[in-house]
Amino acid sequence: MQSITRAMTVAKVLAANAAEHGVSISDLSKQCELPLSTMHRLLQAMMKQGMVEQDEGTKTYRLGTIWLEYGLQVYDTMDYVNKIRPVLEKLMREVDESVYLSKPVGLEALVVERIDSENNPIRIVDQLGMRIPMNIGAANKAMLAAMPREKATAILKELLSEEQVLEMQTLLQQIKKQGYATSHAEKTEGTSSVAVAVVNGFGDVIGAISIGFVSFNLTDNRLEFLINKVLEAGNTISEKLGSST
Repeated sequence: MQSITRAMTVAKVLAANAAEHGVSISDLSKQCELPLSTMHRLLQAMMKQGMVEQDEGTKTYRLGTIWLEYGLQVYDTMDYVNKIRPVLEKLMREVDESVYLSKPVGLEALVVERIDSENNPIRIVDQLGMRIPMNIGAANKAMLAAMPREKATAILKELLSEEQVLEMQTLLQQIKKQGYATSHAEKTEGTSSVAVAVVNGFGDVIGAISIGFVSFNLTDNRLEFLINKVLEAGNTISEKLGSST
């Protein structure tokens, strides 16, 4: 079990540095708090399994393609994505912004789909696979608001102080009543998002769709338009998922 824990720690560090040209063994050793000798043995074992690759030129390490292979296999098993994607594509064309599909995973949400508008050079980009704490962002708050109160409260208690939980509960009640959530400058300054929860035919929250956009030139009319469009998309998806039960 210790080896698995260490391997996942290495994978998380490499994933966090995916935008770089790899990570040196010394940096990995420091970030994972493991001796160089232990890190060397661990990396060799992970390379044999395709979990890690080494650049022969720079001698740095990066995640192996096996993660992508397994990830795509899991993605293909998510039948609801095939039903949702056409709606996301339609939403993207209508609003000319980046649209997202997020999935709740414990105390976090995972960005599992992103569709960018080619007509909009200014994009709000949350990377696929990004994990975001459930108390942050419009998509996550929309999901919490759609969950049973007891479940949402249990999640919030793991993330926030008692006072913050009470404040969030009040906000979630408002979100549930209006049917959508908004977020402004929570993750990045000058950005906003609107979102609705995705609920299946059994009433389970399986995700959220959201629109990300810059807010420096946002007007009330534009915001109302985006809210109406994400609500419309949410209703369409609910009908699709409800009809499959």
